[in-house]
Amino acid sequence: MWQCPKCKREFKNKNQDHYCGQTLTTIDEYIKDQPEEVRPVLEKIRATIKKEAPEATEKISWRMPTFWQGENIVHFAAFKKHIGIYPGELDLLPFKERLLGYHTSKGAIQFPLDKPIDYELISQITRFRVGVVNSKKKPK
Repeated sequence: MWQCPKCKREFKNKNQDHYCGQTLTTIDEYIKDQPEEVRPVLEKIRATIKKEAPEATEKISWRMPTFWQGENIVHFAAFKKHIGIYPGELDLLPFKERLLGYHTSKGAIQFPLDKPIDYELISQITRFRVGVVNSKKKPK
């Protein structure tokens, strides 16, 4: 058995990913709650998304920083070995070539922390998501 040194919960697997602590309500709180070495990466991801989605509202959803504009534009979250970007269940085909070196699944992309983060790719995916959301809006 392994016990989390922070929350003291016990798990079968050593260093198991889990959430411990108080419920976070802002992206600032979320970033502050992460390891010091990951915070600058999270801040830069946040700024990158904010630049491409200036009309989006920041919130916490599913315990992850989220940008909302009538629907979720994109979530992001820190894990032990990667940063997850969650642009929703969208067709990532326009980014197929750029995503070859990353672990992906339906609606998720993992950016390993031991490699440089491709902020330009995050920017392009966010821009794409904003376009998808804006195309759903009915003309007034």
